Amino acid sequence: MHAVWHKPENIARTPLDWLFTTALTRIGNSTMHSVTLLTSPERPKLEAALVDSLRNAWGGGDAVWLAPDEAASFDMSRMPGNRWDVWAECQGMGVDLIIVPSEGRRKKMLLADMDSTMIQQECIDELADEAGVGARVKDITARAMNGELDFEGALRERVGLLEGLDEAVIGRVLAQRITFMPGGKALLATMKANGAYAALVSGGFTAFTTSVADALGFDENRANTLLAEGGKLTGHVTNPILGKQAKVDALEDITARLGLAEDDVIAVGDGANDLGMLHRAGMGVALHAKPAVAAECDVRINFGDLTALLFVQGYAKDEFVV
Repeated sequence: MHAVWHKPENIARTPLDWLFTTALTRIGNSTMHSVTLLTSPERPKLEAALVDSLRNAWGGGDAVWLAPDEAASFDMSRMPGNRWDVWAECQGMGVDLIIVPSEGRRKKMLLADMDSTMIQQECIDELADEAGVGARVKDITARAMNGELDFEGALRERVGLLEGLDEAVIGRVLAQRITFMPGGKALLATMKANGAYAALVSGGFTAFTTSVADALGFDENRANTLLAEGGKLTGHVTNPILGKQAKVDALEDITARLGLAEDDVIAVGDGANDLGMLHRAGMGVALHAKPAVAAECDVRINFGDLTALLFVQGYAKDEFVV
């Protein structure tokens, strides 16, 4: 069946519609999609005029405000051909634009990365600062997370630089340097209150994931284990290293165990080693992600916090569990 193209002259417009219309709009499969617009909860500035202009240009249904001045949603029957042009315009206004299938929008499982996703730091970088090799390790981390370096090799190199570090430093870093990403507790509490399962899967270390998982309410966590002898880090981790494939394996293992489909999962991450699970999950979210990672994901959150994952599932702010 051939795609049909038409000019949308008959769609009602407002002064802002020139931002959102192209000469041609592709009419493809009439699968219902949900459009969510959201902005920073710290500086909410989502304008009703913007929401209405986009809804009118794309022939969407009535707008539902999920949070005043912060998030709104509407449904439409077809995916617009100028989706990414409009996304770029919205980014310039400090607004995230997300389009997902309406069916199965609310997920039954959360699969989350930890570093720079559920927490605001990279744990290995914080340990490296304590060991006096912070700048060198941070450079390797940045390149690995952007996909420029092999994750396993980069991890071994960075852990090797921690050799001799007092094991007690881990507790100090947890207490003094690690902070949670805003919105994480509400995300976990709300999804779990609605029957979802939550798993934390990290290329970092169990010494951190255990603590973070307990604090935020994850049902389980998986990560690499730092080896120590005589109270000092040896510069090694246990094999096999948990990297990109291990996160996909976790998705497969946990969904099979729980009797869920992969479409039932919302996964969130920021680095290249997250791409496997982000591609496989029913909804893969690139959160404040490295450019090379965001480019491969349809759901990109650059301005919202972790509560954005609730908005894109259709939860209103008054449904959040805090």
